[in-house]
Amino acid sequence: MSSNAVSGSTQVAAVIGSPVRHSLSPVIHNAAFRAAGLDWVYVALEVGAARAAEAFAGIRALGLAGVSVTTPHKDAAFAAVDEVSVSAQAMNAVNCIHRVGDRLLGYNTDGDGFVDSLRADAEFDPAGHSVAVVGAGGAARSIIEALGRAGAARVVVVNRTLLRAQQAASLAGGCGVVGTLDDLAECDVVVNATSVGLGSSELSIPVAALRSSHLIADVVYHPIETALLRAAESAGARTLDGLGMLVHQAARQFTIWTGVTAPVAEMRRAAEAALAQRR
Repeated sequence: MSSNAVSGSTQVAAVIGSPVRHSLSPVIHNAAFRAAGLDWVYVALEVGAARAAEAFAGIRALGLAGVSVTTPHKDAAFAAVDEVSVSAQAMNAVNCIHRVGDRLLGYNTDGDGFVDSLRADAEFDPAGHSVAVVGAGGAARSIIEALGRAGAARVVVVNRTLLRAQQAASLAGGCGVVGTLDDLAECDVVVNATSVGLGSSELSIPVAALRSSHLIADVVYHPIETALLRAAESAGARTLDGLGMLVHQAARQFTIWTGVTAPVAEMRRAAEAALAQRR
C-alpha cells in the first residue's frame, strides 16, 4: 500500500510526548511510508509525564511497531527499554523505540541525524575537522557525542555554565574541550545547538564571530532560514539549516523500524510543505 490507507494489517508507529500536536513527525514519516509503498501509518499521541510508564507498557500491549520519543519522556524511555544502542547509552536517553516481539530496543538518532545532514546536505564530513557547538542541552549533547564517534579532531563546547559545558564536552571523548566564543575563529564548523532564534531575530553567536571560512549550522528549523543563518550568509559563510537534522534523524528511525532505506528527499519535501503552511 502507498496511500497510508489503514487496514487490519497496517503497522502502526507513533510519536509520544507532551506537547506533541505541533510535531512534524507524522507528516515526515507518513510521507516516507507512502513513498516506500509500505502499509504503515504514523500518529501523534499526547502522553503526560505522569503516564509515561503506562505508555511504554502499552507499546508491547498494543503491538506498536515503532515509537519516536520526545519531551519529556526520553529519560523514562531509556529506563523502560530492554536494550540500548551505543549513542543512547552515552546519552542516557532514548528518542526511538523499535519493538521486536516483546522486546523494546532503544536508540538515540538525534546526533547521528545531524552528522548525516552535515554529510548529505552540506557535503561536509566532520572527520578530522574542528567543530564548535554552542549550547549544552539535549540537542547539543547528542550532536557532541555523535561528532566524537564521527572522528572529529576537536569538538569545542561553548556554554554559559562551565559545569554543563564540561559534562557535554566529555561526551565527545578525548576530542571534546570547553571553549569560548573566541575559539570559534579556529573552527571549521560552528553549530547553534540552542533554541535561540526559534521564532525570533535573536542571535546565539555574535556577528563579529562569524567568518567566511565557517560552515554555520543551526538546529532551529522554524523558521528554516533563521536570523543566524542570514547573518552567516552576509558574512560569506556556508550555512546548514536545522530541518536537515530533523529529517535525517527521522530517516534513521524509519530504517530501524522497516529495514528499508529511507526516502529522504520525499521526507524533506513533506516537512518543507508543512512548515510553509504554518507561516
